Amino acid sequence: MARIFPSRRRAPILAAGVMLGALCVRLLRSRTFAAVGSALPSRQPRGWNVDSLQRRSGSQTPGTLRRAGDEEDVVIDPTAYRENRLRQLKDGNVEAYPHFWRVDSSVQALMEKYGDLPDGERDDEVEVTIAGRIRSLRASGAKLRFYDLVDDGLQIQVMASPQMHEGDNFQEVHAQFNRGDIIGVRGVVGKSKRGQLSVFPREVKLLAPCLHMLPKDTLKDQETRYRKRYLDLLVNEDVRRTFKMRSQVTSFIRQYLIDRNFLEVETPMMNPIHGGAAARPFVTRHNDLNMDLYMRVAPELYLKQLVIGGLDRVFEIGRNFRNEGIDMTHNPEFTSCEFYQAYTDYEQLMELTEDLISSMVLKLRGSYEIDYHPNGPSGEAIKIDFKPPWPRISMVEEIEKQSGVKLPRDFGDESSLKVLDDLAKSLKLDCAPPRTATRLLDKLCGHFIEDKIINPAFVTDHPQVMSPLAKWHRSKEGLTERFELFVNTRELCNAYTELNDPQRQLACFQEQTRDKDAGDEEAQPIDLAFVTALEHGLPPTGGWGCGIDRLVMLLADKNNIKEVILFPAMKPILASPSSDKAKPAEEQSAKSTG
Repeated sequence: MARIFPSRRRAPILAAGVMLGALCVRLLRSRTFAAVGSALPSRQPRGWNVDSLQRRSGSQTPGTLRRAGDEEDVVIDPTAYRENRLRQLKDGNVEAYPHFWRVDSSVQALMEKYGDLPDGERDDEVEVTIAGRIRSLRASGAKLRFYDLVDDGLQIQVMASPQMHEGDNFQEVHAQFNRGDIIGVRGVVGKSKRGQLSVFPREVKLLAPCLHMLPKDTLKDQETRYRKRYLDLLVNEDVRRTFKMRSQVTSFIRQYLIDRNFLEVETPMMNPIHGGAAARPFVTRHNDLNMDLYMRVAPELYLKQLVIGGLDRVFEIGRNFRNEGIDMTHNPEFTSCEFYQAYTDYEQLMELTEDLISSMVLKLRGSYEIDYHPNGPSGEAIKIDFKPPWPRISMVEEIEKQSGVKLPRDFGDESSLKVLDDLAKSLKLDCAPPRTATRLLDKLCGHFIEDKIINPAFVTDHPQVMSPLAKWHRSKEGLTERFELFVNTRELCNAYTELNDPQRQLACFQEQTRDKDAGDEEAQPIDLAFVTALEHGLPPTGGWGCGIDRLVMLLADKNNIKEVILFPAMKPILASPSSDKAKPAEEQSAKSTG
């Protein structure tokens, strides 16, 4: 190990030098520096970086630079920033985009290996090579350059000096770098006198320049954050944690199922029939086949065909597409997990769901009880307790209990439809046409049950008209063996004992067709190929689906689905020919037609 700092006998000389250096820096900061390419007196050091904020107005030309270490910001025109930076790289004949830089360590590895190194010492025997993005940079006179380098969310200091430098002129090399640049560093590791872990470089190389001004501290504008997620990830550490949580959620579910002998599979995303869920599909075109295809709304029908084929336990984690509205909990492109297990029913699936979700919460959050902010981080937090067992609420029976109205069990009959319609009208529930039994029951369930659920609870035994793929209840007429898991008023999981009688399945499809003819665009079509598959024998089977995005919202404490999707659906923006500002496409269209 080598001592970084001189002995105490030389301390008075060092102190005098530090005081003189500080005085020089103050004098230099009082000067106004010229733009890139301007001639400078030879006695002034050449360490420059482009500023990123517009905190001070003055006589400087837009795109003016400031010397590294200058704390005073200057006016910067974003366009001039890019132009000046490009000119700086060109005039300096800088190799801005090298093909390769060998990396043999990471910031995390250095922290783990050298965390216990004594203050003021460094390991000159071991050379490391790292890379990262410059978060900030500063200078101490002409002799020292300091960089805060970020790698995979972790930060380390780079402390460059002419004494350690190898190769080209020290000042010329370090004049290349600006905040936001990606650089490679080769050197040794040590700690400053104050105990800060640092890399002391022998070589620093520009790997990719940043040609735009980065937000300095934080990025709050939602439009910018969602449209330019790369900026969001660079600036907001909480965003990185959110998407690490998302990865942990999918990894946990996958491993949980694999440990129970499930086989992960992939099924088509373009289908001739949009079956498997009640949803409006996206339509695409296959030119070679000369036919329209539908982006899948759910993988259910294909997965059940695999169980028919002898794969008793299968699951798929993948994207679904539904051509519906965008709001705080809905995105047209979303991720789900579905699994199907032969020789089980919805009762066993409820037990499995309790174990899967509660054990995940405990592992990822450290407790069954979590704080959640349904109205955003500035709103009041609520407590959600995932500790099992969870209550089971029979849907129709609870509606009857809450409303005091007896509901007929033949929900396909006109008289039953009138009872449901009258009840919805008496409660002034908004139900857009067509006012089918399925849609009215959904509104009533939301009013009496779903909107009151905070802690996890199962809503069970849905009517058959709401569940065309679920098996009829073995003891409750007109109902099915189905459940939905609700948490904080939102559906999280949907599961049931699968309907495996091909004749009953065909009848359910035909009932859906009547709803579709009445104007329900979300009703499922008849899938005769699936009915034929059922005729080959589907064993007693339980099926389960979970929305990954909503689950991550809960565990990451986010109330907007866009916060947990890296690139959420957004309205397109077009540049206006009469304005520098971008506007949503529909606004421009309205202008052009108005």
